[in-house]
Amino acid sequence: MSLGSRIFRREKIDRYLETDKKFAKTMSAFDLIALGIGAVIGTGIFILPGTVAATKAGPGTILSFVFAAVVCSFAAMCYAEFASAIPVAGSAYSYGNLVFGEIIGWILGWALILEYVLAVAAVSTAWGAYFKSFMTGFHVNIPASIVGPLDPAHGSYGNWIAIIIVLFISFMLSRGMKASVRLNNIIVVVKIAIIILFIIVGAFYVKPTNWHPFMPFGMKGMFAGSAAVFFAYLGFDAVSSSAAEVKNPKRNMPIGIIGTLIIATILYVGVSIVLTGMIRYTNLNVADPVSFALQVVHQNWAAGIIALGALAGMFTMMVTMIYSSSRLIYSIGRDGLLPKFLGKLDKNGNPIHSLVTSTIVIAILGGFVPLDQLTNLVNIGTLIAFLAVSVGIIPLRHNKEIENNQGFEVPFYPVLPIISAILCLAMLTQLPAETWIASIIWFGFGLILYFGYGMRHSRLNDPNNVD
Repeated sequence: MSLGSRIFRREKIDRYLETDKKFAKTMSAFDLIALGIGAVIGTGIFILPGTVAATKAGPGTILSFVFAAVVCSFAAMCYAEFASAIPVAGSAYSYGNLVFGEIIGWILGWALILEYVLAVAAVSTAWGAYFKSFMTGFHVNIPASIVGPLDPAHGSYGNWIAIIIVLFISFMLSRGMKASVRLNNIIVVVKIAIIILFIIVGAFYVKPTNWHPFMPFGMKGMFAGSAAVFFAYLGFDAVSSSAAEVKNPKRNMPIGIIGTLIIATILYVGVSIVLTGMIRYTNLNVADPVSFALQVVHQNWAAGIIALGALAGMFTMMVTMIYSSSRLIYSIGRDGLLPKFLGKLDKNGNPIHSLVTSTIVIAILGGFVPLDQLTNLVNIGTLIAFLAVSVGIIPLRHNKEIENNQGFEVPFYPVLPIISAILCLAMLTQLPAETWIASIIWFGFGLILYFGYGMRHSRLNDPNNVD
């Protein structure tokens, strides 16, 4: 077999379905939406509407969020069709393996590992700092030496609060998805209630004159705002990692993915409308615009609740991403491209080895490594996956082995998937050069790992092996 035919050999969907049937199917459409909202709605909802209004779009930020949601919806519909047709763990990694071949699947999996692990590590660091600030309000002083970067020379010994919260979430997930989903659902509902509270309280202080001029920076400013807020929507793709654990995935996966995007858009637009109506957009370029707006109208009690909402937002984002990273690493281990022990499930149907492995990596990064310059890599990993999933709809429709009877299908095929791919390419061109350089290094290391280990240990070397 030539090198080309080896690296582009494709998995069979029946083998994935056979292996992944050991997962317990416990998740409903509501659980999926909560998982998605947990990933998409974080602290950004309390910051982006203000800073983007002040620096790029003015009150036209409202339209920026709508336009960004429309762009994201194209990729979301492509994910929904894949999740409906291929209800297995691994998200874009598994989709790539099935429709493009092993090397493309590996590259997508490697991109998603980058996205999930860096995203959680960065958010855990911020959670630790936010938690310290929050507890100070109750006169509980957490030493700065355990909530900062690793710098013993200056009395800082790592962010141990970040490590503790990652370990807690991992322990929660290890107890099974049923209990984890229940707690996640409760916190997501609390988070949404806090956002709605701001919208209701703030609505009483809206002055329509603050919306004039509506687009002070013109259409160019509105589109610049869309590019800035586009990344706020990323995370809905993590829902597709759970397909093997969902009841009636053909129905529930599309509802979970598209429902996440619709609800997130309503919340983002609601906060943008109220925030830019409360305070003139020129005054919103502050670190915490939502809390600032509440303090200006003398509603300090609500500002404290917003801080709680920010903590809840970051917590649920970490739950979704740690969960998704463990399923992704399980899927790659299942296929032999990483050590096979990572692809094993325990007696309760949990990929405990992959969960422990991803937890250790995330805890070390979040606790001891400064990530400020690396967070843009999250965006590049996501957009590469979006691009592949969008293009992948075309070979998916032509794949005779994969049936999607009565499942969701992207409308206006093939025009909409092609538009989605073009938009993803356009967003990739907006990322800074240093992000591309860092990602090339990451993918270079990934290819060395694939050719040095994965290709030789792939279970495709043994076509009869389904276990």
